Amino acid sequence: MKSHERVVIVGAGPVGMVSALALHRQGLQVTVLEAEEAPVRDQRAASLHPPTLEMLARLDVTQAIMPRGLIAPSYRFHDRITGDLVAEFDLGDLSDVLPYPFVLQYEQYKLTRDISQQYANESDFDVRFSRQVTEVVQTADGVTVVADGPDGEERFACAYVVGADGGRSTVRKSQGIEFEGFTYPERFIKIATSFDFGEAHPQYAYRNYVSDPDEWCNLFKVRGESAQGLWRAIFPTRVNESEEEALHPDGVEARLQKFIPKAGRYHIEYCNMYGVSQRVAATFRRGRILLAGDSAHVNNPIGGMGMNGGIHDAVNLADKLGKVMRREAGEDLLDLYSRQRRKVAVDYVQAQTIRNKKVLEERDPAVRQRNLDELRRTADDRRASRAYMMRAALVESLQAAEAA
Repeated sequence: MKSHERVVIVGAGPVGMVSALALHRQGLQVTVLEAEEAPVRDQRAASLHPPTLEMLARLDVTQAIMPRGLIAPSYRFHDRITGDLVAEFDLGDLSDVLPYPFVLQYEQYKLTRDISQQYANESDFDVRFSRQVTEVVQTADGVTVVADGPDGEERFACAYVVGADGGRSTVRKSQGIEFEGFTYPERFIKIATSFDFGEAHPQYAYRNYVSDPDEWCNLFKVRGESAQGLWRAIFPTRVNESEEEALHPDGVEARLQKFIPKAGRYHIEYCNMYGVSQRVAATFRRGRILLAGDSAHVNNPIGGMGMNGGIHDAVNLADKLGKVMRREAGEDLLDLYSRQRRKVAVDYVQAQTIRNKKVLEERDPAVRQRNLDELRRTADDRRASRAYMMRAALVESLQAAEAA
């Protein structure tokens, strides 16, 4: 194969694999390099928004995964202090403008696995695990990627590299691209349980945001690997809380019992803790090196925008990169990719997720009440509600990107 016909993608998560599939569908050769030994059962993102489903449908993915996910047409905001349901937003009200007027709850590791099993490991769609990228060197004519593999150092020559290797991206660091922003002082703990919150407490939909000045919570349901499904609860840790304290079985139990008291202990499927940042790369392109997903932008998970924004990067980039490689457009089209997707990351994903967190954690009683009252008014006003949902589902961000 000729190196000038191939794209190397670093990272086999959902953004990397969607990038690879979208390029492969255009007849381009792709190699995906992943540091892990096998597909990772990553339990982070699990919500696919309406425009993401539309994009994946064009790649014949949505039709395959729909029966295996949970359809969530609405999401709700709750006040943990009073126990009140504050607001409900029903995406079904956008059925006149959205082909998929709902969120599909489908874990990111399943999406990655599906693409890998169905399409990968052919000569022109080559996925290689246990490849830790150590160096990325570009010239005017191409790029060489150096990786440590099972048999020692390997070199991969290609026309372009897509860095989809996460917030600590080796690809981004290799080009000296600044990752601008901040890291929250607290960390987040995610707890998955088989306890059915929806059955025990009908006020909970499949997707819930619970406001509390002391300990807010995101609560949502996924299928997991069992018939009854799993409920995931995300809480902030206390600033000085150690990982040992947070993940200790008694600490996990105490959090859930404080949230929803019940007789007996909760059955815990898994729990983990992670740091959270709000950062955006200074540019998404440096010559033949392109960034997408978490390597280009990271944010808190409130609103489920990280994976969705990353998949939007992947589809946007694949369309433009395909045209450049077929010589239907000049390389300046890749600058447009960087400009469009960076604008979305800053003006929409960062702004909305920061706002979401502030609403849930607000401590000032007057400000908190004002925020909740505004959510109520928005949900009760059809025009305002539709505008809110279009922004929260990243539909508005796509329209803004096209105008950039």
